[in-house]
Amino acid sequence: MNAPDPNDWNAKTIAEFRANEGRVGGQFEGAPLILLHHTGRKSGREFVSPMMYLPDDSDPDRIFVFASKAGAPSNPDWYRNLIAAGTATVERGTETYTVVAEEITGDERDSVYTEQADRYPGFAGYATKTEGVRVIPVVALTRA
Repeated sequence: MNAPDPNDWNAKTIAEFRANEGRVGGQFEGAPLILLHHTGRKSGREFVSPMMYLPDDSDPDRIFVFASKAGAPSNPDWYRNLIAAGTATVERGTETYTVVAEEITGDERDSVYTEQADRYPGFAGYATKTEGVRVIPVVALTRA
């Protein structure tokens, strides 16, 4: 049996997100989800990646995303594209806006990641898978 095509999965998730004002079912049922529009650092093409986020409780214009790649040993392409560009566009609910990206490190990164893992235990599993291989990056996206 072949593994599902991630591009096909993304396309279905994106279509469902847009058809339901930012809500999707399945593994993302009830979870906060955005569509991140990022530009390929080599290709210059625009890509759209669905991903969970954590709202910043102290700033409604700031959210956090996690380059977990489901616990894979390497960072996802969207993360490398986002850091290279420094800006992106997000679709959140029915709104689309530009964001500035900033990687969060140190104690703030650890605190934000722990909060996400407490809310969504799958993220704790991703951290276990990457232990000793890489630290999962956390990126703050702030409305421009």
